[in-house]
Amino acid sequence: MNRPSHTQCQQLPQPLQQLCQHIQQAGGQAWLVGGSVRDLCLQQQPKDWDVEVYGLPHDALMRVAQTLGRTIHVGKQFGVLKLHTQGLDIDVALPRKEIKTHAGHRGFDIVPDIHLPPHIAASRRDFTINAMMLEPLSGTFLDAFHGLDDLQSSILRHVSPAFAEDPLRVLRAMQFAARFNLSLASDTADLCQSLKNEADTLPDSRIWCEWQKWAHASYPAQGLHVLQQSGWLNLYPELAALPDCPQDPRWHPEGDAWIHTQQVCNQAAHIAAREQLDPHTREHLLFAALCHDLGKPATTFTDEHGHIRSPRHSQAGIEPSRKFLQRIAAPQRIATYVLPLVYDHITHLCSDPTARAIRRLAHRLEPSSIELWEMLVEADASGRHPSPPSRPAQHWLERAQALQSHQRKVAPIIQGKWLMQQGIPAGKGMGIIIQAAYQAQMDGLFDDEASAEHWLRHVYQSQHS
Repeated sequence: MNRPSHTQCQQLPQPLQQLCQHIQQAGGQAWLVGGSVRDLCLQQQPKDWDVEVYGLPHDALMRVAQTLGRTIHVGKQFGVLKLHTQGLDIDVALPRKEIKTHAGHRGFDIVPDIHLPPHIAASRRDFTINAMMLEPLSGTFLDAFHGLDDLQSSILRHVSPAFAEDPLRVLRAMQFAARFNLSLASDTADLCQSLKNEADTLPDSRIWCEWQKWAHASYPAQGLHVLQQSGWLNLYPELAALPDCPQDPRWHPEGDAWIHTQQVCNQAAHIAAREQLDPHTREHLLFAALCHDLGKPATTFTDEHGHIRSPRHSQAGIEPSRKFLQRIAAPQRIATYVLPLVYDHITHLCSDPTARAIRRLAHRLEPSSIELWEMLVEADASGRHPSPPSRPAQHWLERAQALQSHQRKVAPIIQGKWLMQQGIPAGKGMGIIIQAAYQAQMDGLFDDEASAEHWLRHVYQSQHS
């Protein structure tokens, strides 16, 4: 891992280089800042491009940007704009001073200052790994706070005491640790502890944004570890109950339910990458992994034989999962998919994959699927290191695939239009028949229209005549 080379600078996107050249020609100086420099040091292609412009007033910067592409003011009073040019989106900003005026994430007065020294501007950033700067035209690299050293040492460290002015930075620490496999510096952890009282000032949208990034990270366990290091785990009582919740070492050699949950989340991230899940499906899997054992603290006890048991913990996990997802302001779709997965995550241990069991499981999981459920079961079974990974529900998935029930529940054969074709009038009675028919179909009493008609005429009507 090294500072960006001159060759890397030459390989930067052409629209970005053109912007920097035009800014220089207008009398300013453009620096690449923030995550884009960090990503280049990691030999990764940045997803976002952030440029900070010195020595050029806002109106002049706006004129330069407008000659290159579509330009949108994000905050004129803050000196911030977005440039879309040749298929590339670039965030362009003036250096600025931030003055804390009152508590909370938004408690700042922001004053642009185009003559601010670059190292002073960098001091307002959150972490040293995000305070590195690169001047693309000359290749000059500015690392006033030793971010490259921290990146090489896998340390997440605050830049200055001003870190404590914004409580959102704690959740940013969580998702950065999860994305880049970092540990929190001890003095940074202390600052995070001091911010707990301001956590309730954070907007829901920002809370969810950071947790959503956590779900797309490669090392989610590191994010959870940082949450614990920072003291913010206690703000999520459903998670805070997991440390020291014992598990039977016969089945869980890894330790308590918190250690297990972290391992399961890492396994889920691995599976999501392996299966190339789309973003929403990945989120459903990761949050199901995080929530799957939230019912254990309330149900765990040691029996008369000295065995640790957690009966019906999957069902008991529904309400704490719902509460946790509300705390992180997750969209309703997350709970809609996650809660059925939590409820049924040990079903494979309790029954055999008969056709009836498969159909009923697919029905209970909706809108989720047996395909996603099997991934959760794999993550659960594999999150028990030093035990090896395993897929104990793979035969369930294979049976579901044979029944074409692995991605959706069984489509009902008997519906209102079909019943009217059989001479049954619309009304309350029709709804009762449709409901009874669907239960019979899942039990395997019929599987096509011919056998459905036979069931209706010779089974249902004879029982209700």
